[in-house]
Amino acid sequence: MAELVENSRFYLVFLFVLMLGNLSTRVEARAFFVFGDSLVDNGNNNYLATTARADAPPYGIDYPTHRPTGRFSNGLNIPDLISEQMGWEATMPYLNPELTGQKLLVGANFASAGVGVLNDTGFQFVNIIRIYEQLNFFQQYQQRVSALIGEEETKKLVKESLVLMTLGGNDFVNNYYLVPYSARSRQFTLQKYVPYVVSEYKKVLMRLHDLGPRRVIVTGTGPLGCVPAELALHSTNGECAEELQKAAALFNPQLVQMLNELNQQLGSNVFIAANTNQMHMDFISNPQAFGFTTSKIACCGQGPYNGLGLCTPFSNLCPNRDLYVFWDPFHPSERANKLIVQQILAGSTAYMHPMNLSTIMALDSRA
Repeated sequence: MAELVENSRFYLVFLFVLMLGNLSTRVEARAFFVFGDSLVDNGNNNYLATTARADAPPYGIDYPTHRPTGRFSNGLNIPDLISEQMGWEATMPYLNPELTGQKLLVGANFASAGVGVLNDTGFQFVNIIRIYEQLNFFQQYQQRVSALIGEEETKKLVKESLVLMTLGGNDFVNNYYLVPYSARSRQFTLQKYVPYVVSEYKKVLMRLHDLGPRRVIVTGTGPLGCVPAELALHSTNGECAEELQKAAALFNPQLVQMLNELNQQLGSNVFIAANTNQMHMDFISNPQAFGFTTSKIACCGQGPYNGLGLCTPFSNLCPNRDLYVFWDPFHPSERANKLIVQQILAGSTAYMHPMNLSTIMALDSRA
């Protein structure tokens, strides 16, 4: 009897290991596509005549090459860290001329710093890849892959892929609140602007769905009023800027509601909401609990909170980036990004709705 029980246990363990093996095989084979703004751009803007770029030191100081890559980070950004955790090869910027042949099958990053949901967002940066242009590039990408592996295999690759979409912050910071009495703030009250942006975002996501992907992680905005750039402009005692916080508080729940409605309409959990606002707020409200010394001062910058201007070779630069929530006036440090990715992978429904990335992978491996 004892031998039977032992054999049964062995068999169950064997099945479990087999299942994990199958999961990792599927995970490794999955293409990864990235759309959005500077939080997820890994170098597309290097190939554009734009002021929205991160191609000079000290950007990339903690990247494996210790050189700037076009990522708005001291090291790796969120897409890099997701790929790393999944055991995938990192996606390359779509505009990188080296993205050819078999490298295309890994996926591609279409993101461009400065863009928003709306076409007029980021106009001051001149030449950026607006979101519908990113989707057009995705269509072009599929044509290129079809020439390699055929149309049916390309459809399968796209359908089984994972997509990360990060938009929205610039529609407030670099549009509605860019200057006093901006065109959009004269056109809409904040209460009307937010649903307008969300309704336009819905059109973007429907277009993406039409192009074939069936698993899309959509991140909310961070706490817009708590970034060092906004503290430098609006804060007297380190408190977050009220108007921008109000915008984030209105936008994020409406975004989740829209994603829920889309999923109901499609009859499937295509769109996964990542509550990046709460993920950020955890370590902004209690940085020491996460091993940070400050969530107010940027590592690289100048002026109050190192929040004025850009991060340049002439900026103040902290010696230990791991102690700072913010790398520059707007963007999280690599270590903060790592904490965000941990929540994307394994966070509860308070952070990932209706499920986290690990659950997605487990479900899809059984499909």
